[in-house]
Amino acid sequence: IIDVPDTLAGVVIQKLGKRSGIMTSMQQHHGETRLTFEIPTRGLLGFRNEFVIDTRGEGILSSRFIGFRPHVGDIRKKETGSMVSAETGKALGFSLYNLQERGTLYIDPNTQVYEGMVIGNTAKGNDLTVNPIKGKKLTNMRASGSDENIMLIPPLLLSLERGLEVMSDDEYLEITPKNIRLRKQYLTDIDRIRAERKAADKNNTI
Repeated sequence: IIDVPDTLAGVVIQKLGKRSGIMTSMQQHHGETRLTFEIPTRGLLGFRNEFVIDTRGEGILSSRFIGFRPHVGDIRKKETGSMVSAETGKALGFSLYNLQERGTLYIDPNTQVYEGMVIGNTAKGNDLTVNPIKGKKLTNMRASGSDENIMLIPPLLLSLERGLEVMSDDEYLEITPKNIRLRKQYLTDIDRIRAERKAADKNNTI
């Protein structure tokens, strides 16, 4: 059950429709709209974060389990690709500054990364292999003590729910006492290419 201002109801209906949600009722009263949906539990993974942003904190969402239903098939929630580290080491601010133009980062500078670790998503739907530990080449100006300031957009830090929302089928969600990370099933670029070719050959023979 969702309560939102009338002007924001359309956005919510569109988002839940993509997540296999079925609207069972819609009631409007004094500028507010109450929407009732039936939706698979997995369709709600990650939606609460989007809901708060889309409604600017003006919406109310509550849910309860109503029973089991037939499987509705795949639910495509992710429309972005993954930004995958090609190197192991500490992420540098200069490199992240250039990468943030490609999408949304999940890490801060000085974060320890490794090959195959997902450090962000790309605005386009394709995966992108990047080097987050690449530093800026020294120049005479920089060597003399002068350097340009770097402004980084705050990263989208991963939580358990958010990680489950953004992870792809070929990725794992790593959970440790200190970190929640995403990584590719195959860590090296060449192993991922081989796996994709193998999967494509298998599909062609079916």
